[in-house]
Order: sequence, then structure tokens, then C-alpha cells
Amino acid sequence: MQEKLKAFERLLNIMDELREKCPWDKKQTMESLRHLTIEETYELTDAILSGNMQEIKKELGDVLLHIVFYARIASETKSFDVADVMNALCDKLISRHPHIYGDVQVKDDEEVKQNWEKLKLKEGNKSVLGGVPASLPSIIKALRIQDKAAQVGFDWPEVQQVWDKLDEEMLELKEETAKEQNKVKIEDEFGDLMFAMINLARHLDINPDDALERTNLKFIHRFKYIEQSAENQNKKITDFSLEEMEKYWQQAKGK
Repeated sequence: MQEKLKAFERLLNIMDELREKCPWDKKQTMESLRHLTIEETYELTDAILSGNMQEIKKELGDVLLHIVFYARIASETKSFDVADVMNALCDKLISRHPHIYGDVQVKDDEEVKQNWEKLKLKEGNKSVLGGVPASLPSIIKALRIQDKAAQVGFDWPEVQQVWDKLDEEMLELKEETAKEQNKVKIEDEFGDLMFAMINLARHLDINPDDALERTNLKFIHRFKYIEQSAENQNKKITDFSLEEMEKYWQQAKGK
């Protein structure tokens, strides 16, 4: 524990020095760091998907730096400091885990999640969905909305019902596209279908964002194989017919 505390103290001291002496660090505000924090968070998710522990360690450090940076900026106006951040977090964790720090009994992780949402409402949140950030990417936002609604009982009890809903939404999309081309209505039905697919992923215990990103990476790998195959023949990919592209695509799949 002492080693960890010493390392954290070292980070805080370095942050203080950078804020006082480095022209770039002195210039930063919470607003100027915001987009960089988003970028660092995505870099961390990329590292997690890659499974590279050294890369994960590095990206975790970058995210931690941003947390310390925000706290240092806030301390300059005496709004709060890093100790306030950590103490507030500790207080919240204790209050949200009465099954550990109190006498509440739970049987599994689902009951823990349900209690978490109920406690948030008791703390003053006006809506179960109030904690879902408006700026979340759409797929993650849909997943969080569904997950939070489920914690208070608004959910299909059987996965077959989710499959049925998916079929229903697919049929409605097909019917809308067969009518006069009303892009707004088609977009609405497409959105409903995506929402239903995300709900199915949740019931299958699959993270839809992870699943889609793995497919993205798979597509990139296979498409680059086609490009490399064209280059090996002193051609451009645009010189290939669709049938030739499909041939190399299947080769990439085999590899």
C-alpha cells in the first residue's frame, strides 16, 4: 500500500510542477482538455479490445493524468481538489453497496444492479434514465437506457419475446421501404430495428458496441488484404471486378 501511495504522491507532485512551469500545461482549462479526454478514453477502449496489457497500462495512465489534471485546475479556484474527488467517490461507493457496508442481503449481481438504481433515485435523481450522458455514442446510449430501465422491471422477461420484437421491427422497416419513399419514416423504423437488436444483444449478454467494433476490425483486415492482393499484381483495387474482390475476400476469411 505504501508503494501505491508513494506513486500517487509522485504523480500529484509532477502535476503541480507541470501546471506551474510548463507553458502548455499552464494554458489548459477543463474545456480545452475535454476533447483530449474523450480521445484518451477511446484509446483505452482500443487497447482493451487488443488485449495488450502493456498498452492498457499506458492508456490507463493517460486517463489518470486527465483526472488529476481536472482536479488540479479545480483546486486553483478552491472548487475542489483530488482528495475531495476521491472522498466523494468513496462515500458514494459505500452508500451504493449496503450489501457490503450494511445489512442488506443480495442473491446475485442482478439484484446489486437493481438496488443501485433504487438508491440513485433515493439520492434525488428524478429519473432512472437521468444518469445517461446525452453525449454518449448512440449504441452505448441505447444499451445504457435499456439496462437502466430493466433494473426497475421494464424489460422482456423471456429472450423469445425479444426475438419476436426484432422480427416485428424488421417487418415494419420492410413495409415502410415498400411504400412511397419517406426517408424520415424509414429512418425511424431503422432506428427501432437497431434499438431492438441492441436489446437482443443485452439479453444474450453481448456488448453490441464491442461486437460491432470487432466486425469493423475484421472488415478492415479483409479489405486491406484485397488492396494488398491488387498491389502484389501491380494493380489498384479499382482494377478488380466485384467477383475478383469477392475471391480475395474469401481468401482473407480463410486466413
